[in-house]
Amino acid sequence: MSIKIGVYVCHCGTNISGKVNVAEVTGFARTLPNVAIARDYKFMCSDPGQILIQDDIKAMGLDRVVVASCSPLMHEPTFRGACERADLNRYLFQMANIREHCSWVTVDPNAATGKAKALMAAAVAKATELVALPRKTVPVNTAALVVGGGIAGIQAALDIADSGRTVYLIEKEPSIGGHMARFDKTFPTLDCAACILTPKMVQVGQHQNIRLMSSSEIEEVSGFVGNFKVKVRRKATYVDHNKCNGCGLCWESCPARMIPSVRVIRKGDLVIGRTKQ
Repeated sequence: MSIKIGVYVCHCGTNISGKVNVAEVTGFARTLPNVAIARDYKFMCSDPGQILIQDDIKAMGLDRVVVASCSPLMHEPTFRGACERADLNRYLFQMANIREHCSWVTVDPNAATGKAKALMAAAVAKATELVALPRKTVPVNTAALVVGGGIAGIQAALDIADSGRTVYLIEKEPSIGGHMARFDKTFPTLDCAACILTPKMVQVGQHQNIRLMSSSEIEEVSGFVGNFKVKVRRKATYVDHNKCNGCGLCWESCPARMIPSVRVIRKGDLVIGRTKQ
């Protein structure tokens, strides 16, 4: 069965046509193998532009569609939807970015037009090899993993947990808080760092959707989107976390020598210290 490709080139107002000779690119597209029709339109993403594509698919029996316009990130779903409404599999659509990849980054109009032709030829060649794919729904693991328990990781974990999802917060240090826990003031407001951070640290510890794993590091990540598997190595802390309430008495009686070995509280020139016994 012969392949019929419909090619559509967007002016994008003057975003593309101000630098690329759209008519010349459209004429070039007509010479490419398997291209049954090539058109240009002021705004292909508009409703009239989409209807133009749909009508051609139905009237000419097109089995592939190529649109040369802006970024696929912006309008690939738009044109895939147009193909589906004309009973063409959404994965038989190919997009060429001649705006961000061409007109916006190329100074010389002739060079921009030449590059647009090259991008068009590549898109048509790829479209020839496209195959229809089914869409299906599969179950996913909705839990999230946040790496790093600094203020950014803490806030990310809280936001995700508040949405109802389970969050695993991994922190390599014994305590969360990161660099902010060492600050006195925050820039530019000079607010108390602890006043902002401490309540969030408490929320993390008490949130029913957050699984905090301190003294832990990620060793391996495998799987795919919706079904990742993560191997975490948790360092021995020699602490019963089910009994620990964070009182600090274990620090005072710990036989190990730590740096610093004195707890220091500074109030102006006055220094209050407690030495480990």
